[in-house]
Amino acid sequence: MTGRPGRSGRGAGQAGAGDLLELVRSGRATTRGALQQATGLSRATVGQRLDRLFRAGWLREGAGGPVGSPLGGRPSVTLEFDDGHAVVLAADLDTRHARAAVLNLTGEILAEHSGTLVVEDGPDRVLGELGRWFAGLLRKAGRGADEVCGVGLAVPGPVDPDAGRVIQPPIMPGWDGYDLTGRLSRALAEHAGVPPVPVLVDNDANLMAYGEQRTGYPDCSAFVLVKVSTGIGAGVVVDGSVYRGIDGGAGDIGHIRVPQGAEALCRCGSYGCLAAVAGGGAVARRLAEAGVRAASGSDVRDLLAAGDPRAAALAREAGRLVGEVLATVVTLLNPGVLMIAGDLAGTPFLTGVRELLYQRALPRSTARLEVVTSRLGERAGLVGAGALVVESLYAPERVEERLRALGV
Repeated sequence: MTGRPGRSGRGAGQAGAGDLLELVRSGRATTRGALQQATGLSRATVGQRLDRLFRAGWLREGAGGPVGSPLGGRPSVTLEFDDGHAVVLAADLDTRHARAAVLNLTGEILAEHSGTLVVEDGPDRVLGELGRWFAGLLRKAGRGADEVCGVGLAVPGPVDPDAGRVIQPPIMPGWDGYDLTGRLSRALAEHAGVPPVPVLVDNDANLMAYGEQRTGYPDCSAFVLVKVSTGIGAGVVVDGSVYRGIDGGAGDIGHIRVPQGAEALCRCGSYGCLAAVAGGGAVARRLAEAGVRAASGSDVRDLLAAGDPRAAALAREAGRLVGEVLATVVTLLNPGVLMIAGDLAGTPFLTGVRELLYQRALPRSTARLEVVTSRLGERAGLVGAGALVVESLYAPERVEERLRALGV
């Protein structure tokens, strides 16, 4: 194979160490001979560039032993990305609950914690507590503060991807424009002794979609995940990358106006939003009005798990409302997979989605569409946040920069 070896866009004979690392990580070339064929580099040049990656501790020889050389001659030793040379910290915030984890560089969770964290308490308190959680998780995983290479944070609001800040979040009072990366970095230094590392922030539905698509549907070129918890949001992955729009607002379907919600006041301040009539919070309010104890999407989830018929009926009705909106989404994007996730992602809600989706969408748009529920469950945001960090830090152009910083 010749031509472009990786995302850097450099042609044959111009591949750097970062391009070689990407070829190994992706499994497209895992021997020195295969790397020569893929890049057009000489054997000596491949050896020099691989040597830098070995000295950085990012590559190792494979456990499987030598394999036949594509160029003939002696068997070639396989090469592997060393997924244990560093770790990633990841956290996924919901409105009243959070999960945090230490992951290796291929997404395996080494230590995990979940508990109550209320976003309405504000970013200073929430991020400070996350710092304490991460300190305990590093001890539990048996990893040192100096092994952390980056942090991924999923939040339930729109995020400007360039600034790494939440922008006008409807359900996160006090978080608008706040310096999340700086505060979390200080909390990590204070509680866990972690030196300054990159902190990447994104919307929770985006990162859930990214984690689910990469692990379960890597060949799907157009993937949509809809998270229905207290609110409603969507993540879209196109050609392996999260689609965020021009300033991080893509996928905010919970604030599409629907006729059925004309009198419903949304937390964003508008009337008629989909989330105001079909989100977990809206279903919880209707249950509470009927005398059932429910205050959030997680309460609805528990009632559904217990087989409560009132919760099931309202969840199916909410699914029909969401399905009507998704008919437009599916017609516009023509995805191969539509995944329903979050607190309401059970059979009643999914049944309601399918009823309206297949009624309203063009048959051509749904002919090859898979409508599924989450595979990763509550860990999807963590896996996506970890993958976001790894893909950023080990992108070919970033590899070159980091190797120079290490002096190799």
